[in-house]
Amino acid sequence: MSEGLAIFTSGGDSAGMNPAVKCAADYAAMRGYKPWLVYDGLRGLIDDKIVESTPQLLSGILHRGGTFLRSSRSQRFFDIQYRRQAFENLERRGIKKLIVIGGDGSFRALNQFYSDFGVPFAGIPATIDNDIAGTDYCLGVDTALNIIRQSVDSIRDTATSFSRAFVIEVMGRHCGYLAMVSALACGAELCLTTEIPYDLEKIGAKLKHEIKHEGRDHIIAIVAEGTKMAEYTTRYINDAIGMEARLTVLGHVQRGGSPTVHDRIMAYKFAVAAVDSLVAGQTNSIMVYRDGTFGNLPIHTVVDSKYQIDPAIMKLCGPLCA
Repeated sequence: MSEGLAIFTSGGDSAGMNPAVKCAADYAAMRGYKPWLVYDGLRGLIDDKIVESTPQLLSGILHRGGTFLRSSRSQRFFDIQYRRQAFENLERRGIKKLIVIGGDGSFRALNQFYSDFGVPFAGIPATIDNDIAGTDYCLGVDTALNIIRQSVDSIRDTATSFSRAFVIEVMGRHCGYLAMVSALACGAELCLTTEIPYDLEKIGAKLKHEIKHEGRDHIIAIVAEGTKMAEYTTRYINDAIGMEARLTVLGHVQRGGSPTVHDRIMAYKFAVAAVDSLVAGQTNSIMVYRDGTFGNLPIHTVVDSKYQIDPAIMKLCGPLCA
């Protein structure tokens, strides 16, 4: 009987999860495993929502955003008795290895599960914030950036039509990656994130000069939600700079959408790396993509390190902050 390998998604959803699930299941079968799918994330492990993977279940999911396996954040998984229940559900089916597609919270949970019961796992980074240490890329980021880009381009159309300012709040509670890259890609006049010190007075003076002497007739400002400055910036532009301003909060629209080609291909490559790491006997590794190369790192290296945004991106964004 083939050794079982279960795949599930956990934490915040992101485009690219479905292609990763499909590739991981297909490739695991090619490498001699019996693939299983877990619905509802960590909660599904506890509640025994585990089914054998079939071509029918995996058919037609590549183009879908989010995760067809659904996700959850389970407080019960912090309790050893529920983790034991999850382990018994896996044992009963002969499932000896796991692949989790999610963020560092999911990785920490599986690392505890490994410490308790010795079930090896491989983690695939998936979060639109792109804030997992050790990897340059996480699944869902490109799709989220394209959704933001499309939204900002549309907003600029009406900004130029009415000579208005628009403040667009993008996701990123603890990381300003989406804000920085979006501001650069969309030609924003202003970008506020927690990583770069900003000075609204200097920005305001610069913009007022451009309005008075250089013909500037509209403003696009990208603000990371973690700054909690979107509403204030809107009022500041309206009152201090003197241009009518509107606020648009993009919210969860950034998490959805059909995965881009880039996210689909990255999902396949991450999935292959995850299965190969388990075949090689690694026990608790996180797949990473660095400097154009796929590899893996021990979980402690990932979760105990602080993610740093590419200094080149921060340097390019510097003039948009002050």
